[in-house]
Amino acid sequence: MTAPRQPRRPVPGPARPVARPVRPRPGSQTLRLGSPRPRLRLIGVGLTLVLLVFTVRLLQVQAVDADAYAARANLNRYIPVTLAAERGAITDRSGIDLATTVDAYDITAAPDLLTPERIKAQGAARQAAELLSPVLREPVETLEQKLTANPKSKYVVLARRQTPQVWKKITELKKAQADKAARKQGANVLAGVNRESHSKRVYPNGELAAGLLGFVSADGQGGGGLEAQLNKQLAGKEGKRVYAQSGGRQVPTGDVKEQAAVPGSDVELTIDRDIQWAAQNAIARQVEQSGADRGYVVVQDTRSGEILSMANAPGYNPNELARADGSAMGNFALQDAYEPGSVSKVMTMAAVLEEGVATPSTRVEVPNRLPRADRSFADDVDHPTWHLTLNGVLAKSSNIGTILASEQLGKSRRQANEVLYTYLRKFGIGRPSGLGFPGETPGILAKPQEWKSSRPYTIPFGQGLSLNAVQAASVYSTIAAGGERVQPSLVRGTKGPDGHFAAAPTPPRTRVISQKTARQLTEMLESVVDDQEGTGTKAKIPGYRVAGKTGTSNRVDPQTGRYHGYTASFAGFAPADQPRITVYCAIQNPTRGSYFGGQICGPVFKQVMEFALKTLQVPPSGSQPPRLPVSYE
Repeated sequence: MTAPRQPRRPVPGPARPVARPVRPRPGSQTLRLGSPRPRLRLIGVGLTLVLLVFTVRLLQVQAVDADAYAARANLNRYIPVTLAAERGAITDRSGIDLATTVDAYDITAAPDLLTPERIKAQGAARQAAELLSPVLREPVETLEQKLTANPKSKYVVLARRQTPQVWKKITELKKAQADKAARKQGANVLAGVNRESHSKRVYPNGELAAGLLGFVSADGQGGGGLEAQLNKQLAGKEGKRVYAQSGGRQVPTGDVKEQAAVPGSDVELTIDRDIQWAAQNAIARQVEQSGADRGYVVVQDTRSGEILSMANAPGYNPNELARADGSAMGNFALQDAYEPGSVSKVMTMAAVLEEGVATPSTRVEVPNRLPRADRSFADDVDHPTWHLTLNGVLAKSSNIGTILASEQLGKSRRQANEVLYTYLRKFGIGRPSGLGFPGETPGILAKPQEWKSSRPYTIPFGQGLSLNAVQAASVYSTIAAGGERVQPSLVRGTKGPDGHFAAAPTPPRTRVISQKTARQLTEMLESVVDDQEGTGTKAKIPGYRVAGKTGTSNRVDPQTGRYHGYTASFAGFAPADQPRITVYCAIQNPTRGSYFGGQICGPVFKQVMEFALKTLQVPPSGSQPPRLPVSYE
């Protein structure tokens, strides 16, 4: 049996040191480690508060203010762009453009590309200005100043609303400069010239009918004339385009919402371009020859009341407003109020005939002087006592004879004034013409109770009341139309974006005098032109019977408010036997040659009337005038 194995004794080795407890020195404190729990609690509370703040803020952003932040995000993300509506055209009665809208460009440049540091050359801005000046029609100094005012700028507008032809010329210049720079290893001083697309209002006929058409301001709104009056129809309705952007650029796959712009309507006027041209040329020439302040011609269709021409001189070119004379930028045929003079006598005669107190053959003894009120009245020329018929009073344009005739309208001067006032109002004096034109004057016609001093005697022959040129033309059209006044009109209709033409409302008609009185007045007015003793012989037109009246009145100077100079005028219609066209001409303050209406406005009337009759293919008269007696023995 094997004996049990004895355990192996450990091999003795170096002895391990035994740690002895450290005993504090006498008088010292024992150092112990602090507990971490308070610190952990403080950190925990702090983290809890921070998390609570974040939680509250998150709830506010995602729940309470979610819509507001979403809207703000969309505002920053989505960019709205206004889409301009194309402005409607203004045409004449045949559809010929008088005002239209075309593509245009703002010419821009980057001045920072022309600095010596960038272009490695001196005088680059000056060179660019010299190249662009003839094309942009701007002084070299002006362009150079724009290019150097802020050298660090990346954008400056050199010229606004330039035509495609201008940009084409600039493009050719840029190419030529680039080729030159490539050959000579130089710099292209036009490299930074660019364009921005816009639209531009263009008036193809320049000054033609400018006073009537008006102009469009820099913000694209009508700034005067029909452009302002009809702005709502012409302007259309702007559209809107909204697209997603990032970093200032459109996101190709982003949302795009677009509301298309609605183009403006085209407006067709009653104006005939060719007649307007003839009238404007005729009045411009006579105003210049007479050294006058201004003049106007109105041509009206006697049957419809449509205005065929409204010409002013001097005029302006609405395509070049910066160069226009501010004093000529208006439609003075409607905006000037002036005393008409003897052309107004036809209304007094209309009242006398309509009231039955006289006939064209009634005898009127006309002395050389007529004392009334605080003065003694005279005619344009000294004369012995004239023995005239009422027809002769109108033919020779006698102020005294007209006063004597007007006194027959009532048993007293006061009653006569009231009767005459009634007829003046019926003819449209002292009230708007109905055209609604911006700045139109209704004229001045005081109530009969206010006719004091000499006014009851001057108003019958056209002094002491005022009107505009369209009102004057309307008076004669009323007689030509058989005594029925047709409210003047300028617009025939509008054509919407859908191509549908909407005719303008039919103008109202008002009976002023009877057909019999209108026929008698027409025959009397023929004596003014046809009879050798008449004052309007220069208005004769071969082959046509012409009815008309001259006018020469004292003119109130608008600067001083006192009488200074004269207003010369002529009004009439033709053919007198079958009236079709009325023409009225007035010239303000002629200073060279004659100042009598028959002498300087009679020829203008004839020239314009002849052209209008031919243009409208009006046949000649088929009979001779009646030649009423002018005087009696």
